Formats: sequence, structure tokens, C-alpha cells
Amino acid sequence: MFKKSKAVIGMIHVGALPGTPNYRGPIKDLIARARWEAAVYADAGIDMIALENMHDVPYLKRRVGPEVTACMAVIAHEVKQAVGLPCGLQILAGANKDALAAALAAGLDFIRAEGFAFAHVADEGFMESDAGELLRYRRAIDALTIPILADIKKKHSAHAVTADVSIAQTAEAAAFFGADGVIVTGQATGASADLSELEQVSAAVDVPVLVGSGVTQQNVISYLAHADAILVGSYFKVDGNWRNQVDTHRVKPFMDKVREWRDAR
Repeated sequence: MFKKSKAVIGMIHVGALPGTPNYRGPIKDLIARARWEAAVYADAGIDMIALENMHDVPYLKRRVGPEVTACMAVIAHEVKQAVGLPCGLQILAGANKDALAAALAAGLDFIRAEGFAFAHVADEGFMESDAGELLRYRRAIDALTIPILADIKKKHSAHAVTADVSIAQTAEAAAFFGADGVIVTGQATGASADLSELEQVSAAVDVPVLVGSGVTQQNVISYLAHADAILVGSYFKVDGNWRNQVDTHRVKPFMDKVREWRDAR
């Protein structure tokens, strides 16, 4: 999916879903907002789209209600039908089986998974690896065509329990366990990933390596030089705040710069 294209993946942070503390409804408005943001991305030349239930704070650990899984599937399907771009999703926090089920139902192209290899302490508590269970579930529901992109040393987490394991070793373990790609992030949403860590990971694994946070118009070329793809969320939003809607005045100049760099390669 990524090796030749140096893909830019635009994030849609779906509005709070039914059953979560911040849900205001109705669902049709959540669909309309997601479709509109997808159209902004498509018009600017974004390569792919990813959806995430980031407004569902506080998150549940490894499980969500069926209403969340169902809504994510419906909204993601509507987005893909609206713009025709490759789409994926993530369901927080670490609800990777739910994400896979929703992606299969919606006809999506990938999922983003956290807690795939090694344990860590997340905001939601201690999170163990789910690679073995997740890949068996992917086999059981016949979703083998949906790649799993795994966060490593993920943001919003403490990694003291694996302090003696480098990020490159973590990436190697994720690839060995069957991740189809690995994602390097900063310490929090919008925080820049460490370029030296990205270089270490890229040298350590043969699967695609993505940057999952902190990409801006100012640093995008540095990241694209070492990554196979980038996920951009906060920077594309009004005032650079993930809580806000997508800002076309941020997305278009960003993609113009990326296209200029691609043409010059």
C-alpha cells in the first residue's frame, strides 16, 4: 500500500458516539460531518483516510459497546462510498477486534492497532499484547485482506515495563508477530515523532513504517524521507487542534508541498 507512494493519510476524528459521555447526536450529523471532512481531504489530494473515535473519552480498555462498533462501521462505509479513497479505522482504546470487525463490514483497507506487541501502561490501565488473539480473529472472520498497522511504543503511555527494549526491537517483534506495518509516534497526540527513532525502526524492519503524530507542513519532508507513509490529524484541523474540524487552508498547502517533493524525487 505504501512503499512507492509515500502516502499521506488524513485523519477524521469521528464525533462522540452513542453511549459515550460526550455524545450529542444524532448519528446522521456524525455521518454528514465525516463525509464533509472526507470531501475536503479528497479535494486537496489526500491519498488515504483513517477514522478514529477520539471524542469517546474516557476510553474503555480493549472493549467497546456494539453500538460503537456498529456506528464506526456505518460512518466509515459512508466515507469510503463518498470519496472512493482507501480508508481504515482505529477504535480506542485498543479495541482492535472491534476495529477489524467494523473494517470488514465497511469494506475498508486497513486498521490501526495499539497494544499489538509488548505490554505497556496506557491511560486506561495495563494493556497486554493482543497479536496472537487478533490474528486468530482475523483468520476466523476471513478478514485476511485487511492489513494491521501496529503502533509501537505508543503515545499516551508509559513504557517503563519495557524500558530495556528499544523501539527498533519493539518494531522487530511486531513485524515478527505479523503486523503488516508499524507506526512511530510522539509522546502524545500532535507531538512530533523522534526522527532518530524513525530511522532506527526503518532500518530494523522490512514492513512499511509510518509516522503517526506530530507531522506538520514544516517537518513533513523530513518524515517522508524515512517513512513509507504518514498519518496527519491535528495539523489539518482548525488552529491545529484535533477537536476542531478539518481546515482546507491547512490541507491544500500541505499537499501542494508533498506533491512538489514527490515530483522532484
